Amino acid sequence: MTTDMNRAPERFGKVALLMGGQAAEREISLKSGRAVHEALQRLGVDVEPLDPDATILERLRAGGYDRAFIILHGRGGEDGQIQGALETIGLPYTGSGVLGSALGMDKYRCKLAWAGCGLPTADFVLLREESDLAAAAELGFPLMIKPVHEGSSIGMARVESVEGLERAWRAAAEFDSLVLAERWIQGMELTCAILGREALPMIRLETPHAFYDYEAKYSADSTRYHCPSGLDAEVEARLRELALHAFDVVGASGWGRVDMMLDSAGQPFLLEINTVPGMTDHSLVPMAARTAGIDFDDLVWRILETSL
Repeated sequence: MTTDMNRAPERFGKVALLMGGQAAEREISLKSGRAVHEALQRLGVDVEPLDPDATILERLRAGGYDRAFIILHGRGGEDGQIQGALETIGLPYTGSGVLGSALGMDKYRCKLAWAGCGLPTADFVLLREESDLAAAAELGFPLMIKPVHEGSSIGMARVESVEGLERAWRAAAEFDSLVLAERWIQGMELTCAILGREALPMIRLETPHAFYDYEAKYSADSTRYHCPSGLDAEVEARLRELALHAFDVVGASGWGRVDMMLDSAGQPFLLEINTVPGMTDHSLVPMAARTAGIDFDDLVWRILETSL
């Protein structure tokens, strides 16, 4: 049940629900958007879905909208572009601003910010060209290879050798001219949803795949989600505090998700943040919210409130 029976949806005015877009994650955004749209309708919010293209600002100006709910995943929606565009026409929107969105989407510069603030993250090398592969190999195998500006594990691969490294770099470079090579952390995969100033209960992920890849995220039935995580309460409290700190360091706000690993010695390593995480039936933020006693409609309402 939602927590507030005396809500006034009219205070939001007319809401543009931005979903779809042109990024590699378009299909996931459409699926998230449909779930959010249904929730906003149940909540009595005056909402209209819009699929952004080059005419989006003209459509927003002409449509008499009072705010935007951003559920665009990946480039164009999660990297500060749409946020900057909305700033230029003075339209309030949900979630992180331009800086937090841009830094959160840029895995390389996000890790630079964390490392600069003394937060734990795995050793990494930026791959711009073939000559950078030697420095990546020096980190030691296995390595995680990932495009710098993609989400949903698109273009990611675990590599075990120099030959595999070159293949994975070339495959990732199909998605992005900048590719990250990261020292592989063996251990427990965790994620922490952020809502407002609260770090929600952590989720522990288990998958038979080499890592939590696209299939494990969106279609596999073999992925196991543990929420509550089963961690010692004191350990989880410390990790939730770390997640919130990591979110703050990159200027993220409103809502999102911080992914991390916990190695066999109990040392955490921050992986990345998501400033517009999925809101599908497989998604992690709604799962964490449920454990915190926040149902899906209430979660959507609270995300919409971040636009006020």
